[in-house]
Amino acid sequence: MTMPSTRWSGASGPFRIEWRPSRCLLAALLAMTALAPLAVLASEMPRLAAWPLAVLALAHGLLQCRREWRRPRRVATFDGGRRVLLDGVALDDAIVAWRGPIAVLAWRDNCRRRRLAWWPDTLPHARRRELRLAAPTGHPPRQGPSVAP
Repeated sequence: MTMPSTRWSGASGPFRIEWRPSRCLLAALLAMTALAPLAVLASEMPRLAAWPLAVLALAHGLLQCRREWRRPRRVATFDGGRRVLLDGVALDDAIVAWRGPIAVLAWRDNCRRRRLAWWPDTLPHARRRELRLAAPTGHPPRQGPSVAP
């Protein structure tokens, strides 16, 4: 007597992943913030201009670090097709690009390109693999005909 085989579904459920600011990125920003004033002071710029520029570079770097650290956590949902939701809002032209261990979600929002990057400290290896399987890659297909009428 043979047993009926188990039916396997080709469709997968939605994949949800949280984005949060990266501590590695923040550490890199802080290091560049500390080195920027030193680079300005080590240049051959006149000291009268170098000191105010060094202070401005330090202040700008600290503001960038603060802004990056205070970015809100986001939840991205991949429905298994081409549709991607970010905090429950559908994204236009969303793709996921990979730069080594860094995953970058890019989309268009009112004619502006937006991006979220998952660094290795925010995306463990197992979740990175799940994201690679669930995320749309490449450019989305064209909506209209590809030839002239």
